[in-house]
Amino acid sequence: MAWCAPRLGPVLDAESASSQVGLVKVVKISDAKNNLSRHLEYVRKGGRIRIMDRDRPVADLIPLEPSASGSDDAIFLADLERRGLVRRGRPVALPAELLRPGPVGPDAGVLAALLDERSQSR
Repeated sequence: MAWCAPRLGPVLDAESASSQVGLVKVVKISDAKNNLSRHLEYVRKGGRIRIMDRDRPVADLIPLEPSASGSDDAIFLADLERRGLVRRGRPVALPAELLRPGPVGPDAGVLAALLDERSQSR
């Protein structure tokens, strides 16, 4: 049997009085059984999972407490980082030369700079 990646689908948020639509991960029962620990980790981080039996929803896994991390994107990125597939950049100050104003005047265009550079290299 081939493995099928879980899909994200819209779901009506039943916890709030408003009709907000959020995204939940939709998985089949077999995937939920085979990858329960992975799905529980996703839910612990604030994600939501809907379990389907032959295209019929049978259960929703939702976190007991609201997530501090926020969106599904943040959960997905944290999981990729934990597995070592991505590394987040660290904020650094921009070099001062990038913050200085550029040249002004009629010869300040890109074309003029390119032609000047080409004439100097010959």
